[in-house]
Amino acid sequence: MKYVRYRDENYSSDGGGQGDDKRKILFFILTAICTTLSMLTKEQGVTVIAVCAAYDLFVQHKVKITDLINMKWDLYKKEMEGLILLFILGASLVAFRFMFMGNKTPEFAPSDNPAADSNNSLAKFLTFTLLPVYNFWILLCPRVLSFDWSMEAIPLVEKILDARNSLTLLFYTILGYFSICLLKHIHRPRLKKYTPHLNGNGIAHHYSHSTKHVIPKIYKTRRSSNSSTDSEEETIAVMKYSLQDISIISLSILIFPFIPATNIFFYVGFVIAERVLYIPSMGFCLFVAYGAYLLYRKYFNDVWKKQCVIVCVTLTILLMSGRTVLRNDVWDNEENLYKSGIQINPAKAWANLANVWNQQGKLSSAEYAYKKALTYRGNMADTHYNLGILYQDTKRYDEAIESYSRAISYRPKLSMAHLNLGILYANKGKYEEAEKVYKHCADLDTSGLKDPRLHANTKISALYNLGRMYAEINRYQEAIDTYKEALKRRPSHYAPQSIYNMMGEVYTKLGKLSDAEHWYREALKSKPDHIPAHLTMAKLYHKQVKVFDAEEWFKKAKEVSPDDPSVDHHYAHFLSETGRLNEAAQLYEQAIIKSPQDFELVFNAANTLRQVGNNERSEQLYKRATSIKPNSATAHMNLGAMYHINNKLKEAEASYLRALELKPDDVTTQQNLVKLRNLMSKS
Repeated sequence: MKYVRYRDENYSSDGGGQGDDKRKILFFILTAICTTLSMLTKEQGVTVIAVCAAYDLFVQHKVKITDLINMKWDLYKKEMEGLILLFILGASLVAFRFMFMGNKTPEFAPSDNPAADSNNSLAKFLTFTLLPVYNFWILLCPRVLSFDWSMEAIPLVEKILDARNSLTLLFYTILGYFSICLLKHIHRPRLKKYTPHLNGNGIAHHYSHSTKHVIPKIYKTRRSSNSSTDSEEETIAVMKYSLQDISIISLSILIFPFIPATNIFFYVGFVIAERVLYIPSMGFCLFVAYGAYLLYRKYFNDVWKKQCVIVCVTLTILLMSGRTVLRNDVWDNEENLYKSGIQINPAKAWANLANVWNQQGKLSSAEYAYKKALTYRGNMADTHYNLGILYQDTKRYDEAIESYSRAISYRPKLSMAHLNLGILYANKGKYEEAEKVYKHCADLDTSGLKDPRLHANTKISALYNLGRMYAEINRYQEAIDTYKEALKRRPSHYAPQSIYNMMGEVYTKLGKLSDAEHWYREALKSKPDHIPAHLTMAKLYHKQVKVFDAEEWFKKAKEVSPDDPSVDHHYAHFLSETGRLNEAAQLYEQAIIKSPQDFELVFNAANTLRQVGNNERSEQLYKRATSIKPNSATAHMNLGAMYHINNKLKEAEASYLRALELKPDDVTTQQNLVKLRNLMSKS
């Protein structure tokens, strides 16, 4: 609309008046701003420039196609200003977009657009020419819709004899015929100026009948008079928008915004994307509405046919509105959305549905959905990876390792799968395998991937976890070297405080306490509220028997993160070791409220409460510990001891026996069981 106003101002100036150049410039600036905002919202917004150019050439100035073909630009010198400005604007925006993208076209996975990845040139051509037909059918009859049309949602057209080619041929034949007919009727004259009969109050109402819509526009022009002042007269320019004009605008809005999705200039990351049809649907609606108007006008004097037109239009509006309401309900939540896509793209729909169920805690349903997705497309690395996370979270480590390995086999650069695989090997004590995986992950070539920051961070995390593993198996110097390598290679966006803190812990284990303190302070300098650094500083001072300084660091940690149960846990452990058992017990109770399922916290709290003589509470917590970790022999042994102390002899015997099932050679448990049975035999 802003460009139309710009052209109107231009026309007013050319028509003999004294056009306002400032207003003309303002309207073009507004055109540029709106176009830029449109492109920033969605790339295809830049195609509005082509729509403006089509309006300028074929509606505003009725340029002949033959003149364009024969390059007779000298006939349209006055009309070139707007087109040149549009070209400069379009070139600038496209250049900016490519510069923002790193001067390269977008990269997508082969499954996003299978035809683009096909080596069969015929299949590419036939499939790409078929896709606009599907898009047009979605506009015409949006019965079957999907959130995603990638993968095999539309199978490739690989043969000339494929029946779908007949649809392609029919579609382009109709489109070509309509376009040729339209171009033949484009003619240059459009605005006709005349001086109407005025009655002193306005425009006379005596227009001749025409097949065109007549829209009066009043332009004020100045003329010189013999008097000392200028006078104004109103010239009426009658704008006649013909069927051809409206068809041109409709087709322009319908076709130009869709062109980027046709894979003509570069491959896109989808087969069909319904969002691409938002702008073209405006042209489609304009076309349909004008067609309905023409039918209504044609049968205006035939009551029955006119009523049929009204009923058909009403039904169309109601049907489309109803489909919109139903589709909005589907988009109301992710679960409904992905369920609706199972018919079109089952692999993608099941995989996404599994992610939703996983987030909702429906783990069995999520596992079923992941496996269902893989039955349709077994090479989806992301799905194997997500299934591996589910297995890992449910402590099914062997199955998780298998899923991560499959994910890596299908996508060798999937760094997160490498990292998690290394963590699982380390947790299972397979340190050689973990070391190989960590090192391989750290050296992955991740160039050209969608999320370079994530993969860069993952590579440094691999070094971080490798250093932790070295420290756990007492290979301290290798741990330090690995941490230093991580610091050397880390990108600027990777926060270093965790590495600094782990460096400090290694130096603490080596007895180099001054070096340890240096790295702890580096961690705090990088992130002043880094809780692990506060806790390790406190432990360092405790190790140096600086009890007051240690407690001050624990208190600082509580000030920084008062709701963190790990702070209460470590602080309580410190109080317990310094003989302040009652304070430790109180702090443990506070921590348990915040984290009731933390095994170490619950177990240590039970120990402290036993020491202060609160045997009933200690028994409760040991019992909770065995429910959190049913296979912990130590927890069952301690629970048996508390039952023993509390004179619950049968329960004590059961707990001791369970502990011996888990750890048959535990001497303490064997001795306690003997003592218990001696006591039971006397009673």
